[in-house]
Amino acid sequence: MFYYLNGTVAHIEPYLAVIDCGGVGYACRTTTYTLSALKKGDKGKLFTHLNVREDAVELYGFATAEELRLFQQLISVSGVGPKAALSILSASTPANLALSIITGDEKALTCAQGIGKKIAQRVILELKDKLAKGQTINAAGESYGGTGVTVIPENKLSEATAALAVLGYSQGEINLALKGVDLDGLSLEQVIKQALKKMVKG
Repeated sequence: MFYYLNGTVAHIEPYLAVIDCGGVGYACRTTTYTLSALKKGDKGKLFTHLNVREDAVELYGFATAEELRLFQQLISVSGVGPKAALSILSASTPANLALSIITGDEKALTCAQGIGKKIAQRVILELKDKLAKGQTINAAGESYGGTGVTVIPENKLSEATAALAVLGYSQGEINLALKGVDLDGLSLEQVIKQALKKMVKG
């Protein structure tokens, strides 16, 4: 229904931002990562996900399309609802979270409030499995044939490729973004961040 909201940041509180678009205030549940990029009274743009339940209709907003994609990936995992997904995303940056999933670092996931070992293991297992099958999640939360990346973190290049795939990028986009990046001189996290910067500029 909504792809993004672009307006004035009218109100901020923990896990919530209100964006004023033409005199209408849209309340978006969000992460501490996104809130850190917003300032009351300034312009703000949030990529959104509308969650419809029998007892509520809630709008979720994120500062980047990458964070939105990760949110949609997380809520596709059995037992992980929007609240848990926000908690996981609030404990890390999108790039670092993707890296944790790829490398199977469940301790990084359990740092999130309310996330135990079983949920962390399920997130890693199910999201790795989707990547192995070459699936990603579109804006409607539906899976479709995508990257075709198999998650086999043998080296820095394959780990960076898989982490970017978790964020929803295609194999072609990933190849272009990693071209020319100093894989030997940079850490894995730096490689991912450099690739993300190139894709944003593109």
